[in-house]
Formats: sequence, C-alpha cells, structure tokens
Amino acid sequence: MVIPRIGSLPLQRLGAEHLNRLYAELLESGRCDGRGGLSPRTVRYTHTILHRALRDAVRWGRLPRNVADLADAPRSRTPEMWTWRQEELKRFLDHVATDRLYAAWLMLATTGLRRGELLGLGWQDVDLGAGRIMIRHSLMSVGGKLSLSAPKTSKSRRGLSLDATTTAALRAHRGRQLQERLAWGPDYQEAEFVFRREDGTPVRPDSFSRRFQTLARAAGLLVIRVHDMRHTYASIALTAGTHPKVVADRLGHSTIGTTLDTYSHVVQSLEEQAAARVASVILGGSA
Repeated sequence: MVIPRIGSLPLQRLGAEHLNRLYAELLESGRCDGRGGLSPRTVRYTHTILHRALRDAVRWGRLPRNVADLADAPRSRTPEMWTWRQEELKRFLDHVATDRLYAAWLMLATTGLRRGELLGLGWQDVDLGAGRIMIRHSLMSVGGKLSLSAPKTSKSRRGLSLDATTTAALRAHRGRQLQERLAWGPDYQEAEFVFRREDGTPVRPDSFSRRFQTLARAAGLLVIRVHDMRHTYASIALTAGTHPKVVADRLGHSTIGTTLDTYSHVVQSLEEQAAARVASVILGGSA
C-alpha cells in the first residue's frame, strides 16, 4: 500500500508533502480489497514504520534529516471501552462451552491477552504441567497477509500463570486438535499455533473477531469487541482486589500508571469503597 504510491520516488526527493499526501490517500482508499480507507490507527502505524526507516537513512548518511518529523500523521482515536459484568462474562462462557474454540474464549476471559497474542501462541510457549504460558509473538494481518511480530512492548513479552480450569481446557483442546490431525491425514497443514482451523491453518484475526461477536449476539449479550474482553478481565480483576501491579504485569502494560489511567473508573470506585472501609475501622463502625 506504500510502495505503489511513493516507491518510485528517489529517497533524496521525499518530502513531508509526499508523506502527508500518502496518509490522506490511505485514509481515503488504502484498503487492499478496494473497500475504502484504513483506520487512523493503521495509518499512524505506517507513519511510525516510515519514521524509523528514514531515521536509519539519516544515521547511515543517506539523508540530511528525517522528513517524517515534519509530516502530519493522523491522530489515533481511542475507541470507547465497553465491558461485560461478571455475570455476563459467565453467561458467555456457559454459552460457548461446546464451541470448538472454547479454550480460546476462556483464555481471553482469564488472562486478558490481546487478540494477536492469543492467536500467535504456539504449543512450544505452553507448559501444561506447570500451568504457564509465555507470550513471545503476536499474529497480525497486514494487507491481508498473516505475519508473526514481536510483542507490542518489552513488557508484553511475559510469562503468565494459568488457573486449573483454563489449563484443563487447553489440555482438552490439544486432544481434540490431535484427533483433527488424524482425521485430515496428509491434507493437514501442520503449524505450531495453539489455536488453528480444523485443517491446521492459522485462525485469521478478523475471522476470530467475527466469530466472537456472532457468539456474543447468540448469547443475548451486548456485542463488544474482542479487545473489550481484555478490558473486562482487567475490570473484574481490579474489582476483585487484585493488586494493580499484578494486573499491569499480566496485561503486559509498560507501567502500572498505564493500568491505573486506563481503568481509572474502576480505581475510583475502589477508592470510594476503601474510604468507607477505612473510616469504618477508624471510627469503630460508626461511619
């Protein structure tokens, strides 16, 4: 999507006006399928990649300055956060209990993984005996092509403990996967991903999201995004009294401040509860 637009332009002639025009075109008609433009977030990510590449060109003496510093990248709009209550999450999990990807839905609920982290998880990253997983990759779809990328930040590369129920669901999922491999025989496309299609091929992120929303709708619930399951996990964990530092580490946030800022509405509610609780102790139950 970038090369067809500016790939023929000599590097030394590249200017901020070319990048601004590129970003405008991507927002208007950047989708590879011809069905409209890309989101501001995706275009801003494109700007980030170009900025890094041009920074290297400056460092290698190919350019006198980084023209991306002068370009106007679109601002990312933060989508509104929607979460399910604890009873709604339980209702969803009960509804999907017989779904082929039940272990995936359960892992979203009990770990707060990002979609890409979940779909990029390999069996080599799972220790069923110890009940732990290691997040090393994220499965992305760029221009319709799947690719494995490094985690979002250094903190995103992390180990997570699993509860006994989630571990048992993963073990059952692996057994079903082995049966599918036998059923498909030589047509099975071997991959190390934990969550795959019946024929062994990777689960595409967009298909995964559509399946999630279809199941949520069938369960009679508010239809939220897959990423909102991460927010749901964090909100329930904080409300249950889990230390914010633990929640931050499990989510892979760079700092605890990110967690507190993102879920300030939950923290405020907990702070109000704490004020009443502490006053009750100090005042001997008269508060």
